[in-house]
Amino acid sequence: MRFHFSPKTPLLSLSSSSITSLCLRPFLPSAPKSHFYPSLACHVSTGGNLRMDSTSPDPSSSSSVSVDSVADGLKNQSFREHDISKNNNNMNNENKKNNGKLSLEDLNWDHSFVRELPGDPRNDSIPRQVFHACYTKVLPSAEVENPKLVAWSDSVADLLDLDPKEFGRPDFPLKFSGASPLAGAVPYAQCYGGHQFGTWAGQLGDGRAITLGEIMNSKLERWELQLKGAGKTPYSRFADGLAVLRSSIREFLCSEAMHFLGIPTTRALCLVTTGKFVTRDMFYDGNPKDEPGAVVCRVSQSFLRFGSYQIHASRGGEDLGIVRSLADYAIRHHFPHIENMSKSESLSFSTGDNDQSVVDLTSNKYAAWTVEIAERTASLVARWQGVGFTHGVLNTDNMSILGLTIDYGPFGFLDAFDPSYTPNVTDLPGRRYCFANQPDIGLWNIAQFASTLMTANLISDQEANYAMERYGTKFMDDYQAILSQKLGLQKYNKQLVNKLLSNLAVDKVDYTNFFRALSNIKADPSIPGDELLVPLKAVLLDMGKERKEAWTSWVQSYIQEHKEHVARHVFLSGYSVNHLVASGVSDEERKASMNSVNPKYVLRNYLCQSAIDAAEMGDLEEVRRLLKVMERPYDEQPGMEKYARLPPAWAYRPGVCMLSCSS
Repeated sequence: MRFHFSPKTPLLSLSSSSITSLCLRPFLPSAPKSHFYPSLACHVSTGGNLRMDSTSPDPSSSSSVSVDSVADGLKNQSFREHDISKNNNNMNNENKKNNGKLSLEDLNWDHSFVRELPGDPRNDSIPRQVFHACYTKVLPSAEVENPKLVAWSDSVADLLDLDPKEFGRPDFPLKFSGASPLAGAVPYAQCYGGHQFGTWAGQLGDGRAITLGEIMNSKLERWELQLKGAGKTPYSRFADGLAVLRSSIREFLCSEAMHFLGIPTTRALCLVTTGKFVTRDMFYDGNPKDEPGAVVCRVSQSFLRFGSYQIHASRGGEDLGIVRSLADYAIRHHFPHIENMSKSESLSFSTGDNDQSVVDLTSNKYAAWTVEIAERTASLVARWQGVGFTHGVLNTDNMSILGLTIDYGPFGFLDAFDPSYTPNVTDLPGRRYCFANQPDIGLWNIAQFASTLMTANLISDQEANYAMERYGTKFMDDYQAILSQKLGLQKYNKQLVNKLLSNLAVDKVDYTNFFRALSNIKADPSIPGDELLVPLKAVLLDMGKERKEAWTSWVQSYIQEHKEHVARHVFLSGYSVNHLVASGVSDEERKASMNSVNPKYVLRNYLCQSAIDAAEMGDLEEVRRLLKVMERPYDEQPGMEKYARLPPAWAYRPGVCMLSCSS
């Protein structure tokens, strides 16, 4: 039975037996206890519901494939060259300056999105419903008066082959505020819809973001440039299409901070002020105020979202063809290994208990594509959980088909470990998007995306079920691997992790600083019990006797796990313990390994606010200094220790630890 897209209700609903219940739900207030990480099988039933069954994986089952088997299997197929226009292939050496770096005028533009997909016949910015189109051509229109460059990323400039000296041009702020046209750009706003807080919201679209086009760099990589806060579009609804300095600083810094943490993300080239003020009611409490306006230039290989497909499926009829066209476009330009997979190499997997239930990913490229999107999304969410990042607004219009973190609004990194933490004041009543719920929400969003493709007859319900099953498996495999690395363990220990997370939650221990300090523990079982917690004294604060005993017990178990790991290697290798230590199984090596995955610096909300306060007073140096610190999150960075401190008391006031979607 096919699903029918309903704009009023979610297409697929998750049962209460979900990934969150397997991960962090035991540490949510009043949550039922459950076991960690049994295998997850997800199903779309013919009645239209998503069923998730906790089962133990059978290693011999063909459905229990390795975590990267699908994506890697596809990527190992032969690649075809990107379909790039002749103009972009002929990179004229005369235009290259300073070792291949280009001026703004010499950037290599391509406009595949507007060239290959249907557009709005109207070019005005009047808010309206836009039908049968993926975009509307529209020019930036934000009022600008003496714009100034606040911050920039040399790393992103390098992606574009842009000469970093271009940041010093007098007209650079004019061009990246939208006040002066950028040569070669063809600006447009994208049409998309989405589920917001679980409810279908209809048409949304780029209400204040205007894409300038795509840059092809010397590696033939495609990078879209987008100005956020550049003015009204047909998708602005009742808003003004503008952005303020406060939110723009947060988006700029976090885009770059996440990249240097090793988490897939959209990037940010630069941030400029407009010289004009924008009125915002930050807390929706009837007390608006004027704030400095700003524009951030976001950069991504694509800004396509789940909602880019949902809007056309929701409208049905001829718009179902647009879903297919958008899927073909994405596969052609961003998943070329799927476009060219070979039928001779089978990628078939059984699903469920029925031997006749087989998904052959080489027979349907859309199924292979859906599976890869599901796995990329699962891997992304696992990485968020690893660093304690909470997105805050995981609506389907904020989900990238490339598995990137996108749309930085009221995000937050965990300070004190609290699985129910949400940085979004709008999310407070139900905490739908709290830290612990993110794995479930990722799957829920994948379910909506898969149903969209089913509505367009691109995949079957069986293929949708398989994609969601792969999400569950990929998330759990990745998250277990990440937690093991953070603990310096070679193998995941469910009981040890369970107890650790429980202790962290009970004592509200700082998440980032704890894992960084943990690397100082010596794996020496002869250390006296009253000395075990000395390396953690900076993070285990104000504890009574009972809690100290609980932590001492955990550290003893942790040391024992390392001792048993060495013993296992002794048994398997026949070497002595001394030989293994000399070969690299040492406290020093473990510390270095753990510090390479446990950051010392994350973009805490209070650090953002300090930079915002300074910038609003005209001091831009703190934004730039904070960027430099976040570019090396795993390094000690002597002299920068203040950026790793616990939040001060003022950091818990509204507008710092808790934010709204208003910007």
